[in-house]
Formats: sequence, C-alpha cells, structure tokens
Amino acid sequence: MQVTLWYFADCPNWRLADDRLRRALHETGNTDAEVRLVAVETEEEAGAVGFAGSPSFTVDGVDLFGGARPAGTLACRVYHTPTGLAGVPEVADLVAALAARRS
Repeated sequence: MQVTLWYFADCPNWRLADDRLRRALHETGNTDAEVRLVAVETEEEAGAVGFAGSPSFTVDGVDLFGGARPAGTLACRVYHTPTGLAGVPEVADLVAALAARRS
C-alpha cells in the first residue's frame, strides 16, 4: 500500500494531516505502508497532477475522500468532521476511509 499526502508548503494543516494519517495507519494495522509526502509548488503542477487541495490523501493513487473540489489549484481543502468543517479529517475519519479502501 502506497499512501501519499499531497500538500503545498503554505498550507497550515499539512503537518497535522501527516500526524493524523500516521496515527490512522497505525490504528488500522498498516504500519508497513509506504507514506510519501509530496509538495505541490505551482498552479501548473497542481493542474498536471489533478491536485484536489491541501492536504489530500491518496492510497495507490486513489483519493481517500473522493476529490470533493475541482482539482488543479493551490488551495486548502475542507473536510466534513463530526464537529463541522475542518482543514484536516479526524483520525477516525481517516481510519474509516482506509478501511473502506481495503474492502
């Protein structure tokens, strides 16, 4: 399983996203998963890779949360959480998305 965290450097949420992702991988028993951190640095690069906003999570190239916004711009991404909209999914949401990906 290859997990990629896509982000841009000015995103205030990508470090928390990395922490939560690693916790979710641990909770799901995926401690051996390869985690890549990929910085998207320009609008051109965002368009070329279909960037869905920062932070975004893919597993084997598939977006864990389904590309909820138009891809291709350097923008922050928003996630639905139990407490409302947030810049990072909760660990439980990542666990659920990872589990759904495995089934």
